[in-house]
Amino acid sequence: MATTNKIIVVEKTPGTHIDYALSSGKKITFGDDELTINLATRERDYEVSLDICIDEEDGVVIGTGGKAQKYAAQIIIPARRYDVIEDGEDEEGNPREIPVPIPFDMSLCTLILWGLEV
Repeated sequence: MATTNKIIVVEKTPGTHIDYALSSGKKITFGDDELTINLATRERDYEVSLDICIDEEDGVVIGTGGKAQKYAAQIIIPARRYDVIEDGEDEEGNPREIPVPIPFDMSLCTLILWGLEV
């Protein structure tokens, strides 16, 4: 399955939203090249949620701690999906199944945007 350069976008609250751009079917960049995240490297066997905030110096950061001031977005990366292939038989003669990860697909991720105060 080929990766796509799309993501599900939900505008949670009205207003001006943080600028973002998608690239290479797995990366998202916020602001004017301020923060780039390779979503494929964040994929796990469970759902992953990343909080994107604006800090006290108007920089873009991951997480809500430290100097984070304004909540800007949230990225939801669904749990890694697997295909199962048969690989011979086990010692009891039963088919042996091996899980094989399905390639990352950005179109299954969700970007939730919150309006930023001016």
